[in-house]
Amino acid sequence: MRKALGILGFVAACELAGIIGSVFTTPSIPGWYAGLAKPVFNPPNAVFAPVWTALYALMGLAAFLVFVKGLEKKDVRTALSFFAAQLLLNVLWSVVFFGAHAILGGAVVIVLLWALIALTVSKFRTISRAAGALLLPYLIWVSFAAVLNFAIWRLNP
Repeated sequence: MRKALGILGFVAACELAGIIGSVFTTPSIPGWYAGLAKPVFNPPNAVFAPVWTALYALMGLAAFLVFVKGLEKKDVRTALSFFAAQLLLNVLWSVVFFGAHAILGGAVVIVLLWALIALTVSKFRTISRAAGALLLPYLIWVSFAAVLNFAIWRLNP
């Protein structure tokens, strides 16, 4: 039961990051975002929420798998620090791209986010191979999102 509550806590924390990001995202979708030119590979809006919900759940599980290795270990604390930093950048991207309507600013944030996710995957993998693997779909999705962000920037000078 304690393990399940721990997993639930980490997943809830990650989902909360998504909820905070959605506060900036949701109001911009029907107006500002709908009016942008988008590339042909832009997914339908309905795809984003379920994908992000699943990714936040995987992120929470991955963080829990690292956490249970013990906060007394420096590598665990370092890995979780990278994780927390990338989670903050994840929210910041929504604030910049959707909240501030800054497409180029979003591109800058997403490049930094991608780098921190890659570092987090590397740190997690040395502690728990499963935790590192659980973050790979997130890294792949953010890679796609970065390409999409840059394409939207190019189409909307």
